[in-house]
Amino acid sequence: MKRCACIDTLYTELPFEERFLAARKDGFESVEFWDWRIRDLDKVKMAAETAGIKISGFNGDNDFSLVDPAHKQPYLKALKDSLEAARKVGADTVTIHSNALGEGGVVVNHYDELSDTVKLCSMYDTLTAAVKIAEEYGIRMNLEALNIKVDHVGNFLQTTQMAAEITRLIGSPLLMVLFDAYHMQYNEGALCWNLEKYIDQIGHIHVADCPGRHEPGTGEICYHGVYETLKRLGYKYRVGYELFPAEDTKTAVKAIMED
Repeated sequence: MKRCACIDTLYTELPFEERFLAARKDGFESVEFWDWRIRDLDKVKMAAETAGIKISGFNGDNDFSLVDPAHKQPYLKALKDSLEAARKVGADTVTIHSNALGEGGVVVNHYDELSDTVKLCSMYDTLTAAVKIAEEYGIRMNLEALNIKVDHVGNFLQTTQMAAEITRLIGSPLLMVLFDAYHMQYNEGALCWNLEKYIDQIGHIHVADCPGRHEPGTGEICYHGVYETLKRLGYKYRVGYELFPAEDTKTAVKAIMED
């Protein structure tokens, strides 16, 4: 597997620019992080190039929501800025969500006043326009569903099925699904079944055990079974470790590399 380290949760004992080399030395093929706007992109690019590690991506939607029809134009503007940033540092993808997320991943607006019909139609309309922008840059968007029980109460996009059906309808190789096993264990379970059903739409995977969001082996998910399913299905994209070490990064990385 192409292992990717989230350096906003791993290696946090080190200054940000030093995390790239640390991840490379531990055997990661690439790194990802969250908000590019708070980073010096010139330093980020130099750190990755010096370490000899790829940048998988970062969040691309920032302060706006796919489900709000009034956000379409500012959403697309923010996306374009993110794609510019991705091109600057050589990132392959950006991650997008249905709702804007604030500090700590809190869903900024639950949009209770909007019907599910409006939310779905707004997502489809804005994503269709977003694909055209992504095609100009040749950078893929990964649409991520989030858990609504613990970390992102009020988020609209909650299931692999909804995410995959939208990406299938739009039908662009530059729009795929980010399958976060931690989030989906809370929302829907049946991880391997959902991987089999929607593998054609999955372009990135996040790993963290549940509950706790720590490394594999600390919770209830049988990651050995998940990995074997991915191998059998011929999954070719990255597996990103977006998890918080139960003890420290060294111990977490040891558990990550065991499978």
